[in-house]
Amino acid sequence: MTIHKEGRRLLLILLLVLVVANVAVMRLWPEAVALQTITLVLSAVIYLLILQFFRNPMFAIARNEKHVLAPADGKVVVIEETEEAEYLKSRRRQISIFMSPVNVHVNRMPVGGSISYFKYHPGKYLVAWHPKSSSENERTTVVARMQNGTEVLFRQIAGALARRICWYIKEGSTLDQGAEFGFIKFGSRVDVFLPLDAVVKVSVGDTTKGGRTVIAELR
Repeated sequence: MTIHKEGRRLLLILLLVLVVANVAVMRLWPEAVALQTITLVLSAVIYLLILQFFRNPMFAIARNEKHVLAPADGKVVVIEETEEAEYLKSRRRQISIFMSPVNVHVNRMPVGGSISYFKYHPGKYLVAWHPKSSSENERTTVVARMQNGTEVLFRQIAGALARRICWYIKEGSTLDQGAEFGFIKFGSRVDVFLPLDAVVKVSVGDTTKGGRTVIAELR
């Protein structure tokens, strides 16, 4: 387990702020032992909550060209047939995974391949499970073209708390299945759009692990 690079600066600043706050309480109210204890405990809880959000677990990835891996830790909230109008412009099987603030927020490639399309969309900050969040919220659209020519589209979608989407890819780059391609801070969602003949391996309400849970199998 490591700390993700997106959180290192924030955690250092937060640590300094909390240390200063605790020192200030001890000097201003040296006799208030109860207040000092409460401040120390609250500081530890706050720091641990932020620390766990930026955790980055290390594990082996079982790559398989037929499998579609979960792009994130979270809960499956949508499985439906829908029209993908931005790039694929065809009917697709959509699987959406909601990430709560307690989930790991590293985003991983559901399939391996070259990035044939990428676009960032500024937008709103509706709650991530809102039906319109997929089309109106701040988001990125990524398309990976597999070696067999199949294209899989996926989106990072900001939620009500998420105010920053991070990505580490560009058109033309090639990434392995399960490789890290981005990060979303503080609650969000990832949508995956698959061919209609893909066999879905999860159900609404299931918990997923990014880069480990098989959410579908391609024909």
